[in-house]
Amino acid sequence: MAWRSAISKNLQELRVHLCQKGDASKGARDFVLSQYQHLKKVNPKFPILIRECSGAEARLIARYDFGVEHAVPIDGLDSKTIASKLQDLVKKGEGMPRSSESEGKLAV
Repeated sequence: MAWRSAISKNLQELRVHLCQKGDASKGARDFVLSQYQHLKKVNPKFPILIRECSGAEARLIARYDFGVEHAVPIDGLDSKTIASKLQDLVKKGEGMPRSSESEGKLAV
């Protein structure tokens, strides 16, 4: 569970793309319903964007420093597996280069 509070330290933004009614996005909808509130509670200022579009492929998109993005397809996965995929994205952010703004230092 500690990785959840590291989201705001290792990522700049998290987007969840899903279909409102498609069977392949059921796990993504369940994940949002069960996890969004807790994720926002431990990362209150962190942007978590939920994007719904009819027929969209469900995926997590993590944006790191310097605009680097990594997308992971989550079509057909259950909520627990999606949480694991998000944890992998957060861990990946640990090794990414950081901008001075992310480190709390402004470039002079």
